Amino acid sequence: MKKKIAWVTDSTALIPDHIMEEHDIYVVPLEIIFEDGTYEDGIDLEPEHLYQKIVQANYAPKTSQPCLGKFVTLYERLKEEYECAIAVHLSSNLSGTYNTSATAAKMVDFPVESVDSKLMSYPITSIILNGIEQAKEGKGYREIAASLREEYKNFENYILVGSLDQFYKGGRMTGLQYFIGNLLQIKPIFQIKDGLFEVYEKVRTEGKAVKRMLEQLENAKQNYSVKHVQILHGNVLEKALELKEKIQSKYSDVEVLVGPISSTIGAHAGMGTLALAWRNE
Repeated sequence: MKKKIAWVTDSTALIPDHIMEEHDIYVVPLEIIFEDGTYEDGIDLEPEHLYQKIVQANYAPKTSQPCLGKFVTLYERLKEEYECAIAVHLSSNLSGTYNTSATAAKMVDFPVESVDSKLMSYPITSIILNGIEQAKEGKGYREIAASLREEYKNFENYILVGSLDQFYKGGRMTGLQYFIGNLLQIKPIFQIKDGLFEVYEKVRTEGKAVKRMLEQLENAKQNYSVKHVQILHGNVLEKALELKEKIQSKYSDVEVLVGPISSTIGAHAGMGTLALAWRNE
């Protein structure tokens, strides 16, 4: 007898080991391309090794969506074990991964509902866990997917990138924004909003940026129920833990998860990146 729903995502999602072990989640890795070869995110190249390679490399790395064949192979395998699948991927405005996944599903003739998260990293995991809970309630996979497509509206995220230079070379900001940021030594706070990166606010120092991010969390706490907060970092665990301590000392009712951004995201955002994300309920 086949199992009901397989969950598919990509390696930009941060999925803790215990969640992977407990649920039917399958991750397709994106690729990071250095001059010495191509590495699969999370398989050949873990986040902690990425930044060392960036320092040693002559050129900034590039990233690439998974090839069509990887998704085809996965869906052919899942077709034998599951009745259907729900695929939740990073924003289609930031990568072609979502479209490649959907194309592969049609080729295999396997019932897959594709969800454009319009987000990345742990918020994708939160969306998947939401869907898993809905499945436990007996909802059908199409109904679940329809509700998950609206989930991005409930999330807030604030991102302080570690390297404006890498972020600019990766095509994530305009030349004017980059020029002004470097000229005035501005620390822009970015958001992923409606699936796209945009500048939320420009501040002078990292300390002021973190303070501003915490102010936004306070605003959310006053207007919504915020039960879980995620701190995502680019090889600056100590700073992430300091931020966690600040949040937990003020909000005893909030669970705080700390984790690394994936190598794919780190290749663009750079070492030192610090992000804060949560879901407003």
